[in-house]
Amino acid sequence: MKTATKEWVDKAEGDLRTSCRELMVTEDPNFDAACFHAQQCAEKYIKARLIEADITFSKIHDLDALLNLMLPLDPNCESLREDCLHLTDMAVEVRYPGLSADSEDAGEAVSAAKRIRAFICNSLGVEV
Repeated sequence: MKTATKEWVDKAEGDLRTSCRELMVTEDPNFDAACFHAQQCAEKYIKARLIEADITFSKIHDLDALLNLMLPLDPNCESLREDCLHLTDMAVEVRYPGLSADSEDAGEAVSAAKRIRAFICNSLGVEV
């Protein structure tokens, strides 16, 4: 694995740990942050896969667009589309007033990030 890929994977793991910790907080949890970091985890894993394959990408945060770049590598990644769309929506919407995530939203976001993580780790040959 390339050094740059490993760095992205390490950053993604940090975001996942943050999301999972926030889910376990019993006093004043920040479910918005859990959703945001779940999206960040997925984004960084997808970018790690693209970097490993020498596929360039712009500085975007849209998981759907990043997934489109990954399709030529593995058409089976289409199965991640719904999770990517959901995470992109959740990460953006909860960052501003008007919508707040609850524990169910955060749990779904973390689950989606874990599915994307498992797919990418399998693709990279990394043990989860």
